[in-house]
Formats: sequence, C-alpha cells, structure tokens
Amino acid sequence: MNLKSSLILLTIVSVIADTMLLPFYPQFFQQAFHYDNPQHVGFYIAACCFTVMCAFPLWAKVAKRIHELHLWVITQIIACVLGIACFYSSSLVEFWLLSQTMLVFKASYLLIYPFVMRLEEKDKHLGMVGLFSVLMHFGAIGGAVIGGYVLQFFNPKDIYLIMAASDALQVLVCLYLILSLKIHWQPAFNTESASEAVTKSATQSTTEQNINRFIFKLGIVTALFYFSAFLIRPFFTRYWQSFNELLLASDLATGFVYSIPGWIALLGLWVNHKYQHKRSSFQVLINAMLLGLVGLLIQSAEQTAIVILGRCVFGWALFQATVRMEVLLFEISVPERYGSDFSKVHFMQNLGIIASSFAVGSIVSQLSYQWTFYLAATGFLLTLSVFYISFKPSAESKASAAEIQDHTERPLEVTQ
Repeated sequence: MNLKSSLILLTIVSVIADTMLLPFYPQFFQQAFHYDNPQHVGFYIAACCFTVMCAFPLWAKVAKRIHELHLWVITQIIACVLGIACFYSSSLVEFWLLSQTMLVFKASYLLIYPFVMRLEEKDKHLGMVGLFSVLMHFGAIGGAVIGGYVLQFFNPKDIYLIMAASDALQVLVCLYLILSLKIHWQPAFNTESASEAVTKSATQSTTEQNINRFIFKLGIVTALFYFSAFLIRPFFTRYWQSFNELLLASDLATGFVYSIPGWIALLGLWVNHKYQHKRSSFQVLINAMLLGLVGLLIQSAEQTAIVILGRCVFGWALFQATVRMEVLLFEISVPERYGSDFSKVHFMQNLGIIASSFAVGSIVSQLSYQWTFYLAATGFLLTLSVFYISFKPSAESKASAAEIQDHTERPLEVTQ
C-alpha cells in the first residue's frame, strides 16, 4: 500500500468514527445523561467546532517541524486514551471536558487533506478534492448507520469505544508507513534559504499579498456558506421523525435519510470527472448555491417523498459547492502554504458552523424545525450575493489570477 492510498484509508476510518454521533446528539444526551435540551445540543456542537478551529492551526505550525505521520502517532494515542475515558465518564461536565480535550488531538488529522494535495499536480486537484468530498460523505453515511445501530441496540457510550478502536488502527497504519517508507521525523519540504528569502522580488511579494487577499475573501464566503448549510443538520433527524412513524422513524431509517447527500456525492464525483473542463468554478458555484436554496425549501415540506427529493437536490448542490470552493483555494495557494492556507479557510468555516450551532437551538426552541430550512435558504441567498460581488469575472481579475497561477506552477518535492 503506497502513501497516498494509506492516507485515503486513514481519512475514511477517521470520518466514519468521528461522525457517528453527529446526526444523533439530541438522542445521545437524552439516553446517556438523561438531558434533553435543544440549546445544549447547539452549544455542544459549537464547542466542538471551536475546539477544532483553534487546535488545527496550531497543529499546522507543529507540522512544519515534525512530519505529519510522526505527529499523528502521538496525537492519536492520546485521543484513543481520552475516548476510553469518555466511555467511563459519569457526569455531563466530565464528558464535556474529556470529549473536548480529545478533539484537540483529533484535530491534527485535518492535516491529511493538505498533505495529500501536496502529492498531486494542480491539474488533478479537482478530481482529488472531489474524491475527498465523496470520502467525507460516505464516511458520514457509515458513521450515521453505525451510530443509529448503536443507539438503537446498545449503550450509546459504546460509540466512544469504537472511536478509540479507530484511533488505535490509525496509529498502526502510521507506524507501518513510517517503518516501511523510512520517513524521518522532520518534514522534507524544499524550503528557501535565508539569503533567498531576503532577495524575494517585488513581484513575488505582490503575489503573496494577492493570495492572502483571495484567502480572506474565500474565508468570508465559506463562513456564510457553512453557517447556512449547518442550520439544518443538528435537528434534521428529529424533524424527520416528527412526521414519520414506525419503520421510517427508526434510528436506522433516519440515519439513511440523513446520509442521502453522500450517495448523491458519488454521482457528483463521476460527473466532475467526465465534465471537469467544461465550466469554470465560478459558474458551478453560482448554480450550486441557487440549486441548494431550492433543495432547502423543498425539504421543509414535511412530506416523506418530497423531503427525500429535497435531500437529493440539496446533496448535489452541497457537493458541487464545497468541492469548487476548495478547488479555488488550492488553485491559488502554493504547495508549501497548503497547510496554513487550508487552516485559515477551515478557521472561517468553523466560525460559520459555531454561529450556526448557537443559533439553531434558539430557532428550534422558539420557532420550529421548518424554520431552520427557511433561514438556511436565506443564508444561501446572502452567500450567493457576497460570492458574486467578491469573485465576479472581469478582465482584470482574470489577469491577476493568471499571474498568480503562473507563479504557483513550480513543483514541490515531498518525501514519500
């Protein structure tokens, strides 16, 4: 098994393990701690996002001095121990402290994505970003199915034993790669010497400023987009169960409906592979946001067949939008900045998710489940407007992008 395949395997394992509870936090807290409060669920998800958001940039800095594989061995051993501690936690406060500390170390695994992108040529980024998006979706499918099964037939805290087992598996894979590929603990970038850094040209400095400006604007759009998309996630399972009965309202069936966007993402991966050069990312993003708005409104219908249709439409839009936003990021950034630039956009993404998590509890408590869809659709409309104003095509912006692209074409060697 080569390095890239192993990293993809690690991604699948980590996503499945870490998304098992995502659709079921309301049910988990009710069953494990006898606490049923919609606002608490929103606060907990916001805290999770805040923890990861703050920890990831720190790991990106550490990875400049310690190779990612060596770093993951340490962080996942600690995460494994903390996962077992979560299983034995006896109070809600104890669970909060242990689970948030665990997430600090799990955040290091977000470095897999920019690491793999460094191994790919820029003309293959669309396919790789699409592949990772599908892996995320299918990992969420597996996580939702396993999470629903455990909640329905076992102790809900057993999920944390499964998480710990996945961490142990990831440690073994990392150790295998380190030994078989003889990877040194120090990263192997081709970095500039001090004298070369001092003699950077004015053109290169301007390019750096252009990249930073672009990352900032993309971060704003990403924050708005994820704020809107995540408004419907925490309580979608409760919403579905509110108007369905018997088998359709079971945790297993609910988990499957929740994961429909993952199945749609597989179709999206095939379409992008076949038609990847037909349309610009700008055009795809505009269309995806409009379609996502429609999909959100369809899901508010409270009718089984119509909601499933809405999940399909929304899933297609969500896949295309998230893929193209990340393609834009890696098109403009340079390989040695992938980790840091991705962490900046990821920071803004999590700001949106945190704001969404705080808002959704109040929305459900004071209004209804349906209002999450209405407000998410409004958020998509706002995101579309900001994106169009910030990135509308013009001769000047295209020339600037071409200049940046020419600068970012230089190769980067990575020890494999």
